[in-house]
Amino acid sequence: MVGASLAGLMTSLALARAGWQVTVLERAGARRSSSAALAVDPPDLVRLLGQEASATVLPHLAHDAADVSGGLPVTWQALHSGLQAAAAEHSGIRLHHHSPVVEVGQDARQAWAATNTGAVHVGDLLVGADGYRSLVRAAVAPDRPDARFAGYVLWLGVADEQGLGSVRWPTGLDIRSSGGHLLLGYPLPAPDGLPTVGSRRLGWAWYDASRNGLLRRIGAVEGSVVQHSLRETDIPEETYAELAAGARQHWPAPWSTAIIDSIERRAVTATPISEYLPDRLVAGRLVLVGDAAHVPTPMTGSGFAASLADAEALGRATAATDAHEVPVALLEYEQDRLQPARSLVKSGQSFSRSFAGR
Repeated sequence: MVGASLAGLMTSLALARAGWQVTVLERAGARRSSSAALAVDPPDLVRLLGQEASATVLPHLAHDAADVSGGLPVTWQALHSGLQAAAAEHSGIRLHHHSPVVEVGQDARQAWAATNTGAVHVGDLLVGADGYRSLVRAAVAPDRPDARFAGYVLWLGVADEQGLGSVRWPTGLDIRSSGGHLLLGYPLPAPDGLPTVGSRRLGWAWYDASRNGLLRRIGAVEGSVVQHSLRETDIPEETYAELAAGARQHWPAPWSTAIIDSIERRAVTATPISEYLPDRLVAGRLVLVGDAAHVPTPMTGSGFAASLADAEALGRATAATDAHEVPVALLEYEQDRLQPARSLVKSGQSFSRSFAGR
């Protein structure tokens, strides 16, 4: 397995549950941070992971989401922490952090991944869960390896209630549009998962198609390919000032208050949005899941659900599969997931083209 983000961890747990011994190679460290939030339906996790692994994952999630069948926002970081803990506890999974993969390959009998230290890991199949800039995708689809820049950036932040003063607390997801900008705001519980008044949080995601020049100047986008996201230190001071002014102009309280609080703390990240419409998910013993397989705009609201469906389908297709039967099982996975993945990406492309003015 290449990649230990959400899709990689879910797929690792699904494969281990199906009886596979799984080695996970992740370029980053064990501690990951993100200001993103996503809708999680706990029964889906239970169905994918089983009761034992779910019992480890769910306590990491927000109290509201863990107790309700509907998908409520939880932080990416909380979900990743829970999935990582479950993978670390599983005897069939070996996690290797700080292990960037630099080359992958295969022959008729096996697949392999080589890391930057020269270590080579060999297996019956190799799963690419290495995100929108996937190295494994380049081996699966060498004719079209890159996701394409969609023409806009997503600013993200989370503000603590105690830093916002007296504001009217929202009860659910709020979607706002203003002058070519779009905002998604969502309430989150306290870091301990409880909805304690005074300790809650507000998450926000600001879609902005007016900063493409900035993205290209700092190298976040080159040509039609996104090279990297922007962390707090990548964002110029003048851009912070412009964002604060734009928040006052475009958004009402409590969202303007939350955005300005995040800006003042320099707790803002930015993700140039990519899209990838797949023609294939499999090549021999190589297979793609998550953003390596398909990259929809976050506006679909279904990226996480699609990654979960990938993990579930791959576990199902490869259960009780002999090593020599792996390529056939992977084609069954592709038959199951390719058209839903294409439909998901296409559903967001009309929004992207309209929003980015292309």
